[in-house]
Amino acid sequence: MKKKLVVLTGAGISAESGIKTFRDSDGLWEGHNVMDVATPEGWHKDQELVLDFYNKRRQQLKEVQPNLGHQTLAELEKDFDVYIITQNVDDLHERAGSTNVLHLHGELLKVRSVRSKNLILDWTTDLHTGDLDENGNQLRPHIVWFGEEVPALEDAITITEAADYFAVIGTSLQVYPAAGLISYTPSSTPVFYIDPKPISIPNIRNKVDVIAKVASEGVAILKERLNSI
Repeated sequence: MKKKLVVLTGAGISAESGIKTFRDSDGLWEGHNVMDVATPEGWHKDQELVLDFYNKRRQQLKEVQPNLGHQTLAELEKDFDVYIITQNVDDLHERAGSTNVLHLHGELLKVRSVRSKNLILDWTTDLHTGDLDENGNQLRPHIVWFGEEVPALEDAITITEAADYFAVIGTSLQVYPAAGLISYTPSSTPVFYIDPKPISIPNIRNKVDVIAKVASEGVAILKERLNSI
């Protein structure tokens, strides 16, 4: 029976594919204040700005490819029961071949009704004002904005609680509730932390193996260390 490897990924793993992070040093995301494009208040203030912003992100996603970090995680499924919990809204894990991916913060290639959060549609083209659900309600990006609940959190906790190994890749561990997932790992579960600028993880009971590398290099090292255990 394969051991269960749970991987929490953040913007750092997709940055190597050319996707900018939320938390660049200037506090902007693709030139925008995140409060204007990633909050319910921003949506109500300027719906056209928000729609245009995500339309451009959706178009950008078509121009980038999974990198070696994504690909190596997919390869790990040969030896481990791999579950990826990602804060990213792109589909690069899936395109690399990973089969168990849980998106905490939504998905760029999906939209949902403003009236029913469970009415979710696949969407690969631009989204406009006037694009409606089957009940005549406006569609919005299927993104968990700041200040909104994280519907997938309970599933993520359940997955984490059963981890034999837990890896954190390319996330600052500053965005909650995602950053709190690590506290749900069994105390005997080894934790691997891959980041070129790792921080100290507070209040952690587990043994932590820090790999101070970018994702593409760090996941290759992770693979070697897991296979040597």
